[in-house]
Amino acid sequence: MSAGAFSIDQLMELAGLSVSQAVFKLQPLSKGKRILVACGPGNNGGDGLVAARHLFHYGYQPTVYYPKQSKNDLYQRLTTQLRSLSIPFTTDFATALTQTDHIVDAIFGFSFSGEVREPFPSIISMLRDTKIPVLAVDAPSSWDIESGPPGEGPGKGFMPTALISLTAPKPLVKHFTGRHFLGGRFLSPQMADKYGLDLPNYAGIDQIVEVPVGDGEKEGEKL
Repeated sequence: MSAGAFSIDQLMELAGLSVSQAVFKLQPLSKGKRILVACGPGNNGGDGLVAARHLFHYGYQPTVYYPKQSKNDLYQRLTTQLRSLSIPFTTDFATALTQTDHIVDAIFGFSFSGEVREPFPSIISMLRDTKIPVLAVDAPSSWDIESGPPGEGPGKGFMPTALISLTAPKPLVKHFTGRHFLGGRFLSPQMADKYGLDLPNYAGIDQIVEVPVGDGEKEGEKL
């Protein structure tokens, strides 16, 4: 990403915008405005914070679950922006789950590895078991970037309703069976050629494009 002279702020803003547009496609306002955004402590959580701000401006009613808040200046500014819009933060995920129409899983992204630590094991278990639609950001939380869903632990059996891959699909998409979106309308043709990426055709002003799971699998294998 540094080769394209993008800052982390820019990339997070573009990612969060893509996530918010995927929610708009999956959950039109007429089907329910309440969106629960579950954010982890890293960049994936930052994408969720940005998405929550955009969702508010679209007319949704986001609630943010962000139990491990970063002291980094960027994340502090993102949370300040949400609080200035009176977007609520909750510490009770189980109750919030009963009061929402759609969920954004922005807990762990493609860089996740190792053990899922508290309070996230129970959160991922609830995401797995809920009947409410879940959109995962870049990777379903607890999934391995290469091998996909874990064979044991809280993420075993977790298959979100939809996935938005940011910049390009990751190898784990081979194991995903829900609706699949791509987001990241900023890569140059030169960068795509360098990494062997087959960039999709985005329509109009859309920052996302939906692709069949089979197509995402082929693109993921190129990475």
